[in-house]
Amino acid sequence: MAMYRGGMPRTKGDHEARRRDVSAAVWQVMATRGFAGLTLRSVAAELGATTGLLTHYFPTKQALVEYALDLLEQRTVSRPRRPTGEGLAALKDALLDILPLTPEATDSNRIWVSSWDTALSDPALSADYARKYAKSRDRLTERVAAAQELGELPPGNPAQIAAGAQAFILGLVVQALLDPPAFPPPRQVELLDDYLAALTAAH
Repeated sequence: MAMYRGGMPRTKGDHEARRRDVSAAVWQVMATRGFAGLTLRSVAAELGATTGLLTHYFPTKQALVEYALDLLEQRTVSRPRRPTGEGLAALKDALLDILPLTPEATDSNRIWVSSWDTALSDPALSADYARKYAKSRDRLTERVAAAQELGELPPGNPAQIAAGAQAFILGLVVQALLDPPAFPPPRQVELLDDYLAALTAAH
């Protein structure tokens, strides 16, 4: 990582490179220390820079938090997804994409979970998170409904089934993050398969 003690860059290319370095440092701090460990000082230390330099980007802690949440959202959206199949296979793929099955997905999930405390203490952030999870349920609901149309899932309220699936998968995420030896990737997949099998067995 380049040292940045000599003042702001003068060219657009330097500025963009600096922003990429700052983004990488913010991400690394969140991945290793959690959201609670995100401070100007910790990001500066990761960069090998002064906290004074970072105030050009983040004049307040709130600005740093907002940037970190935007970065988390961008990383989550841009993460590679499994090819979408049809019906129940598509529902399973969507749920697998949430689980911490890879180092990258583990980092994202650790940051999301560690950011919940910040979100819960801020009404605006709480509302934003509620909207995000509602959108996720909507996407799952579409896949549940498609599986029902194909006869792969029993009839019933698809939104209710999707809400249960989301609750299951988020609970599994938390357990896998807190106790990785007990919930390695193969066991996570096995538990998901068991959950989906129970849904289909309701036929």
